[in-house]
Amino acid sequence: MSAAGPSSSERLRVTLGLLDGDLVSAMEHMWRPEELLPRYHRYLCTMHAVIRASVPLMLRALERARALEPGGDPLAGPLAAYLQEHVREEEGHDAWLLEDIRAAGGRPGEALGPMPPPLVAQLAGPQYYWIEHHHPVVLLGYIAVLEGYAPAPGLTSRVAAVTGLPDAALRTVREHAALDTGHLDELYALLDRLPLTRRQESDVTVGALHSLDALTRVFVRLGRSVTAPPPRGAGSLSPTGVTP
Repeated sequence: MSAAGPSSSERLRVTLGLLDGDLVSAMEHMWRPEELLPRYHRYLCTMHAVIRASVPLMLRALERARALEPGGDPLAGPLAAYLQEHVREEEGHDAWLLEDIRAAGGRPGEALGPMPPPLVAQLAGPQYYWIEHHHPVVLLGYIAVLEGYAPAPGLTSRVAAVTGLPDAALRTVREHAALDTGHLDELYALLDRLPLTRRQESDVTVGALHSLDALTRVFVRLGRSVTAPPPRGAGSLSPTGVTP
């Protein structure tokens, strides 16, 4: 913290840290040992739905930032430079998940075929709206949450020990545990370089808080028991997932 007070990144870190208890609890519950193998399969498919939106979101934000730059928007140039580099860093991560699914005994079609869960659309969807109809800087709040709540170091070995899965089925968890701390530092450094107005900083925070809430709901869903019986009178799930 400087003599002038906390920076933009410090304010965002504090805000998220005060409000992330439900997400942390949901993530811990998701990774509990009981029935972890079927939950891990569901995690891989759900995370594929989340991560395959990352590069398209950043590319659209990059286009919007470049369009704003000739008009003298002071955020546009540094935001575009950051997004261009981060796209390069994130490309292909959705393919990692398909490889993990295959190595874990599943089929890529399990992630590619079904309609992504509405909770995933509620996480990524508002970012498209804010990029198109407000300002692409809002996407930084979304990125801060996804990078800031990545798998913890050591999770890979715990998952392998509980499930017996091979190392090849755990690449995404392993790589993101190693990469995302550095990516988060780059993002927070950018926030402190950008000449954000207080309103623009608030916009980034709103985007982050929405993402925190939506990601919490995704992990609550993932943490539910895969073999739990349906509610009374609800019938049973068919192989297509439709209740007859």
